[in-house]
Amino acid sequence: MTAHVLVVRLDSAGDVLLSGPAVRAVAAGARSVTYLCGPRGRAAAGLLPGVDDIVVHRAPWIDPEPQPVSAAVTAALVEDLAGRSIDQAVIFTSFHQSALPTALLLRLAGVAIIAAVSEDYPGSLLDVRHRVDPDVHEVQRSLSLVAALGFDLPAGDDGRLRIVPVPPGPTLPITGPYTVVHPGASVPARAWSAQANAAVVEALVGTGRRVVVTGGPDEVDLTRFVAGPSHVDVVDLGGRSDLAGLAAILAGAEAVVVGNTGPAHLAAAVGVPVVSLFAPTVPAARWAPWGVRSVLLGDQTIACAGCRAKLCPVAGHPCLTSVPVDDVVAAVDRLSAPAAVPTGVAG
Repeated sequence: MTAHVLVVRLDSAGDVLLSGPAVRAVAAGARSVTYLCGPRGRAAAGLLPGVDDIVVHRAPWIDPEPQPVSAAVTAALVEDLAGRSIDQAVIFTSFHQSALPTALLLRLAGVAIIAAVSEDYPGSLLDVRHRVDPDVHEVQRSLSLVAALGFDLPAGDDGRLRIVPVPPGPTLPITGPYTVVHPGASVPARAWSAQANAAVVEALVGTGRRVVVTGGPDEVDLTRFVAGPSHVDVVDLGGRSDLAGLAAILAGAEAVVVGNTGPAHLAAAVGVPVVSLFAPTVPAARWAPWGVRSVLLGDQTIACAGCRAKLCPVAGHPCLTSVPVDDVVAAVDRLSAPAAVPTGVAG
């Protein structure tokens, strides 16, 4: 355990959470682990066991809203990394991303051993050019990469998502079990409609369930609409928690209704079953909730599957509007039952 290892994932919170098992594998065999992430993944990196330090860089080749390339900012990152005495680096990417721009900067920073999955010819940028089946889950992709450097999960680690302990969530004005409905998504094409989410909340309450609606600071109007008129069994927590606070809220739920977005992976990280309204903009085989009981809803065989669209180009968003509200309620019932054995289990 003599190496200082840099692990890199430069996109969003969900991507960072999915790297968690691989990070634990690295931490089990390294002296220390530094995580290089983008600003969208900073809070998630802070929740991962095994991370000793965090460096934040908004990468123009990864960020979904890229800023212009800045020589000064790039040079500052190289200088920062060069001063950290990093022995090895592992660059986590998805199948559609290139690790080579990051590898170039790490090489300039003097990192001696750099590993990444790369279909493109890397020249002298990579020491370990790993190959992996493109249809494996993101968790397996990352674990396979770190294993190529000799890092494996320690005995007793089941490879599921995990976060560090977080403070208790807010005291809720409801008692007893509750279901979380998280209607938002970072990518609009992955979100079920506000109207459909509101109908699910109403239907869940109609079956006697209590519901907590969650969302970020920019989603308060959405969560207010989804929560509907004031009701004793519905709580609107939109904009009232950071990522750690959301983890605490999710941890207390019987089940979570959410799209294919970061909070789905956060729910998996705290061990809560997920009803996944999964718009197939990316393949479920790579991005479905990992290691928890889950039910996957949405048309995964639609002709436009795999479009990676930010805004759905098909009128009516048919991959998700095809999901009946009753199917979501039935999935919640199935996952909440003590002896539930749902379909769609991932991981």
